[in-house]
Amino acid sequence: MADSVAAGLGEEKDTETEDKEREKLTGSSKIKSEKNSSPSEVTETLGFYERNAGKKGKQSSLSDLTLFRFIGTELTRGYFLEHNEAKYTERRERVYTCLRIPRELEKLMIFGFFLCLDAFLYVFTLLPLRVLLALVRLLTLPCCGLSGSRLLQPAQVCDLLKGFIMIICYSMMHYVDYSMMYHLIRGQSVIKLYIIYNMLEVADRLFSSFGQDILDALYWTATEPKKKKRAHIGVIPHFLMAVLYVFLHAILIMVQATTLNVAFNSHNKSLLTIMMSNNFVEIKGSVFKKFEKNNLFQMSNSDIKERFTNYVLLLIVCLRNMEQFSWNPDHLWVLFPDVCMVIASEIAVDIVKHAFITKFNDITADVYSEYRASLAFDLVSSRQKNAYTDYSDSVSRRMGFIPLPLALLLIRVVTSSVRIQGSLVLVCLLLFYLGMITLKVLNSIVLLGKSCLYIKEANMEEKLFQTPPTAAPGRASSKTNRSRFTAPPGNPADEGVSPSITSQPVQQADSPAPGPGPAPGIPTSSSDQFLTTPDESEEKELAPDGTELKHRTPKKDLLEIDRFTICGNRID
Repeated sequence: MADSVAAGLGEEKDTETEDKEREKLTGSSKIKSEKNSSPSEVTETLGFYERNAGKKGKQSSLSDLTLFRFIGTELTRGYFLEHNEAKYTERRERVYTCLRIPRELEKLMIFGFFLCLDAFLYVFTLLPLRVLLALVRLLTLPCCGLSGSRLLQPAQVCDLLKGFIMIICYSMMHYVDYSMMYHLIRGQSVIKLYIIYNMLEVADRLFSSFGQDILDALYWTATEPKKKKRAHIGVIPHFLMAVLYVFLHAILIMVQATTLNVAFNSHNKSLLTIMMSNNFVEIKGSVFKKFEKNNLFQMSNSDIKERFTNYVLLLIVCLRNMEQFSWNPDHLWVLFPDVCMVIASEIAVDIVKHAFITKFNDITADVYSEYRASLAFDLVSSRQKNAYTDYSDSVSRRMGFIPLPLALLLIRVVTSSVRIQGSLVLVCLLLFYLGMITLKVLNSIVLLGKSCLYIKEANMEEKLFQTPPTAAPGRASSKTNRSRFTAPPGNPADEGVSPSITSQPVQQADSPAPGPGPAPGIPTSSSDQFLTTPDESEEKELAPDGTELKHRTPKKDLLEIDRFTICGNRID
């Protein structure tokens, strides 16, 4: 019994000693593992030790953050532009566009200048001959008898009206004393003259905007086919309004020329400097606005008209100054620097203005070739057999340039400045007329050749001869008033025709019976409507068979830019 108890106590002591030895072994192994793992936990990232490293590691990392290392990092830091290639390519293209703007803009300005010159020379050369032919036809009608329903053709009626307006306004201009106006303006202060000149510029744009409407209303009232219901006040009231408009506009341009003449003759040239600085104010008013392609086209036309008008005003100033100095050629060289300064400032302002407008609105320089092709299309379409209007009127509607008041003022200044006595008067007039008509013919030939080239480059040749498609019903209802004077009265299919070929608004006696297809009426066009592809809201049009609507993909051609304008009347 005692032996068994002693044996059990000995076994318990052995187990306790074995447990103590195991605990010692496990404790020693943990300590070794901690010692072995401590140096592995110290990792290095970008040359610096982690925070969970030991105290010695932290002290070594802080010693590396020195000023010299920061400066060295800044000096050797690199970057790669190709990671944002699209952005930098776009910026480079913007620079190239700004560099191309002067060349492309001046090509458009030069072409537009000669278009205005062609319309301006028409008043002095071909218009008098056309008026004489219309008068001869009118006087020989009793002898030849009536060959048709009209006494005169619509174009001859318009020519006679233009001739009568010029004669009446020229006789009224004789009562305006240019010398008295000059001294009256010269007596004003510089600031007052500056304000007056700005007001005259605004008034000139307003007159140009409303003046062509007055003349078009007169032409249409005089040539409109007779109807049962009279929808106008009569030809005579419209004629009196047109005479009053041309006379007032000529007086306004005369005041502009006189103010510019005073600025040229001022001693310190302060007024001329202030007037030139007014052009740079124009940059502020237009550069930071949002422009679409159509708005830029409108502004380009306005700049063409403004530049041509300024050239004519400078010509008037030179004529008046040369007259005061008895046509001394030496005085012309005195005026030459000021003339060049005015022209250079005008060109510089136009280039800067268009360069930044195209930059801010992401417009390419190729758009100016589209504008040039559109002007060329107007010229070529007005020379067709069925043209709806004279080319000078087309330029007036497109650019806001009305040649009648400016031509009237130039005739008045030339006749008062140049005095030739004796038998040389007729010889000089004949030579001057032959020279002008030669210039007109040469200019017209060159313009037609260039216009055909621009139209061919723009792939617009088929637009000149294609028949107009039938428009959508929504479009027809919005443009009934524009197409009503060319469509037959009994055919509703022609009321929505989108015109593409210009034609004379002739009266049609026999209209065909209405049918499902478009009537064979004369296709028409006007500067109120241009050849355009449909808007995004007007993508659907009638199919050729008239049974279903089809969706047409919009073609981004140059004629799309012409959708905005209505007669070119609004001038920026």
